[in-house]
Amino acid sequence: MTTAKQNFNFQKIVAVTGVLLFLIKMGAWYLTNSVAILTDALESTVNVTSAFIGLYSLYISAKPKDTHHPYGHGKVEFISAAIEGTLIACAGLLIIYEAIKNLGNPQPIGQLDYGILLITATAIINYVVGALAVKKGRKNNSLALVASGKHLQSDTYSTIGIILGLILLFFTRMLWLDSVVALIFALLIVYTGYKIIRDSLRGIMDEADEELLKKMVNLLEAHRTPEWIDLHNMRIIKYGSTLHLDCHLTVPWYLNVHEAHREIDKLSRLVNENFGENIELSVHTDGCLDFSCEICQKEGCAVRKAECRRRVEWTVENISNNHKHNASLTIIK
Repeated sequence: MTTAKQNFNFQKIVAVTGVLLFLIKMGAWYLTNSVAILTDALESTVNVTSAFIGLYSLYISAKPKDTHHPYGHGKVEFISAAIEGTLIACAGLLIIYEAIKNLGNPQPIGQLDYGILLITATAIINYVVGALAVKKGRKNNSLALVASGKHLQSDTYSTIGIILGLILLFFTRMLWLDSVVALIFALLIVYTGYKIIRDSLRGIMDEADEELLKKMVNLLEAHRTPEWIDLHNMRIIKYGSTLHLDCHLTVPWYLNVHEAHREIDKLSRLVNENFGENIELSVHTDGCLDFSCEICQKEGCAVRKAECRRRVEWTVENISNNHKHNASLTIIK
């Protein structure tokens, strides 16, 4: 089963779970008339909507490349996450409005014990499904699945706080606590929505993933061969669950086409073994120049013009530039 298909199937579970939990929370609100529980239920309406938006985006993302979309359809996941984040933030603002309105005119609460038990059950289910969604999404590089999982987890955290507030309300019968609890966790919901929107905009704008780049550079640095003289202009772009990597690799100038291609194959195998098969590489080979000798560690080179002065350690900073390097780490166009 492909990675995209796995993501799509798991999102189905998220969608069904969202519907069931929403129904349970609405039942708890009906029993108690608690605005704090209504807060949780309203947030779950966003869970349901977001889950189905995520499901549709993963369906689109799983489509193969075509003439009009040569890099695939993975970018739709960023759009889905942006919509989901916006809905979360809007739900939080609506809850803030309801909490403030209820604060001035507290409503009587009933059957709070049953309400607490029902909401506790939804929190446990939410957290388990959310954690699994985040784990699966990170493994398969799916922002839509990660966004859905984080949404469920944030819902769990807010639900736990609401439960604690309801327990306090149950024993003290101070009705204003209901609105205060709702208000606090509505602010948390708004912040979660903002973070998801920010992450989606990073993807849409192809913002560099520093953590991913660092892992890639550390891998290549640890397994570099003498024929890999220099590396520069490395970039990684995410298209849904697919990663596109391109870079320039400097090799000895006297290698023929087949020999140079073997070095690219070595690099490709190394990356695929550590990052999975769902990554596409585009490696441009450059022949070494005279100044490259000072950073070249290849032994027995018959055409060497200078002794090796230093080994250039590859870092995110010096491989991201579109320039070759010399022994003093001066960038050379």
